[in-house]
Amino acid sequence: RAVVGRHAEDGVVGPITAAELGIALPAFDFDDAIAGGPGYRPLRAAPRAAVEPARAAPSAAPPLAPGEPIAWGGIVRKKHGPAFKAKVIEIAERLRCDANDLMAVMAFETGGSFAPDEKNQAGSGATGLIQFMPKTAEGLGTSIAALERMSAVEQLDLVEAHIRSVAGSRALPKLSDVYMSVLLPLAIGKPESHVLFRKPSKAYTQNKGLDVNKNGRITKAEATAKVHRKLVLGLKDTRIG
Repeated sequence: RAVVGRHAEDGVVGPITAAELGIALPAFDFDDAIAGGPGYRPLRAAPRAAVEPARAAPSAAPPLAPGEPIAWGGIVRKKHGPAFKAKVIEIAERLRCDANDLMAVMAFETGGSFAPDEKNQAGSGATGLIQFMPKTAEGLGTSIAALERMSAVEQLDLVEAHIRSVAGSRALPKLSDVYMSVLLPLAIGKPESHVLFRKPSKAYTQNKGLDVNKNGRITKAEATAKVHRKLVLGLKDTRIG
């Protein structure tokens, strides 16, 4: 039968497939990607004995269960109850992304508040869990005023609808791609070294805080760096749950 969700076949050699094949994957390096490199460092071939035990690994990991801890899960449970986390896990399955990544993006966009009425501090009019712009809200058949009146659990439906509208049927296996569905959908699937904004431009000026090395170019990896920090923060004992 067809398999859908986070564990559907996508043609990508991920950790599970690599283990089955007895190979080692290079680790992603944010600093290398920010510097303009591919973001991956080549690995020397592992000795046969080192990779042989991995052949016993299962062909697929079990689906993420509602009770399994995720980034920021402890925080949203206190703020919005268990329904929020359970719904995020369901949405992530349908979008074929990691629930931890989706939580990290919402944590970044709301400054960690996860408030459905969170306003953009720069005054752009963006509001909510992923900072919906007024035109984006209209395109989803709603409005900023309506978003502000929603509960966080209710607004998750709009989060899913927006990401689905820009990602289509594509999986979002990386944190950077989940974030690009909010920041710049055209960059979904692009390499980490892909330049999103260049100086001088209005787009660069609006996002210059993301230019980590201050070289006048904002790459996909640079733009995601702060979101990655939110992911790491959300996985700490005081926030995970």
